[in-house]
Amino acid sequence: MAERSALAPAKVNLFLHVGPVDGDGYHPLASLVAFADVGDRIAVTLSDRLSLSVGGEFAAGLGQGDNLILRALRALGEAAGIGEPPLAVTLDKRLPIAAGLGGGSSDAGAALKLAREALGLDFDDDAFADIAGTIGADGPMCLHARTAWAEGRGDRLTPEPRLPPLPALLINPRVPSPTGEVYRAYDAGPPAAADRPPAPSAWDVAAVLEWLARQRNDLQEAAIGRAPAIAEVIAAATGLPAARLVRMSGSGATVFALFETPAEAISAGRRLSENRPDWWIAPTNLG
Repeated sequence: MAERSALAPAKVNLFLHVGPVDGDGYHPLASLVAFADVGDRIAVTLSDRLSLSVGGEFAAGLGQGDNLILRALRALGEAAGIGEPPLAVTLDKRLPIAAGLGGGSSDAGAALKLAREALGLDFDDDAFADIAGTIGADGPMCLHARTAWAEGRGDRLTPEPRLPPLPALLINPRVPSPTGEVYRAYDAGPPAAADRPPAPSAWDVAAVLEWLARQRNDLQEAAIGRAPAIAEVIAAATGLPAARLVRMSGSGATVFALFETPAEAISAGRRLSENRPDWWIAPTNLG
């Protein structure tokens, strides 16, 4: 049978407002999530058993034993009553690891969709989202991979089709920023609030950029305290010509810079790559 493949796009938190931890150990949040046109690549083929092979630039840092792809596919097999799905999965790991880009959840979401097609399984979107949710709060949003407001624990999603494409530059200093450690550092300081702001007055690029500038990422300072290289990235991105907004995504360490045109983002990426060839830098469009 022919191989099926798909992009597992990077997830970017355009803002991230985080409340204090609740009694169950979770943090309420509010965020506007957009997806990039860069990411990992997933391929599946029918096989005699479930397997995963990993390659690509960031393969070395990824463990396979409890990979989210395998967890999601096993949950799919259990829901379908077929046991482990007989699929050979290949992951081309192009995104940095522990980078605040939802890479593992996006990989799992892409693998689930490919598996449903390859195996001819009849699951509607709601049932499929429940399966994706077994890997974590990011599971359903990365399964759908479309712009959405995320609230609650990140699992209460409202699609937002009005967001225009936002030219961007993704920058990672190749330093991991583990989510759990960042949240523990955040909890040691004064808590913020998981407030969802009113929507922009208009949805053109200029208005959205102005609106986003009034928002925040509540995890940014905690992440910088653990990985000071993030502050270096923010400073370098802020100094790029035509950069309109610079902010960390998720729990880091990836920083995004937003521009008004794709040409500005590409030009800025070339300039920064010349100065910092040791960083991972990717021009993209969000949304």
